[in-house]
Amino acid sequence: MPRAVNGTIHKNRRKKVLKAAKGFRGGRSKLFRTAKSAVMKAGQWAYRDRRKKKSEFRKLWIVRINAAAREGGLSYSKFMHGLKKLGIALDRKALAELAFNNKDVFSAIIEKVKTAN
Repeated sequence: MPRAVNGTIHKNRRKKVLKAAKGFRGGRSKLFRTAKSAVMKAGQWAYRDRRKKKSEFRKLWIVRINAAAREGGLSYSKFMHGLKKLGIALDRKALAELAFNNKDVFSAIIEKVKTAN
């Protein structure tokens, strides 16, 4: 039986890979063989980074909270300890949002924490 190279299944498989490789540079978006390996590698990185994203954002939130807390005269650890002592149950995402966008509200929280210590 001859080998099919122009069949619809064959074409669709290649089209699918090349569509996924759209935007890649050079032959990685034009040539099937290189595109196939590039798409597979991109999928591996995407899988890894979906998990990594969570820790990256947590690091960013901690940096923002620390910077805002130090402006108020507290270190990050003392600020978080004060929050726990007061029973304020704001997560790091919410605190970072307040520190970044609502500085007056965040400074009020800092004052509350300072009086608790």
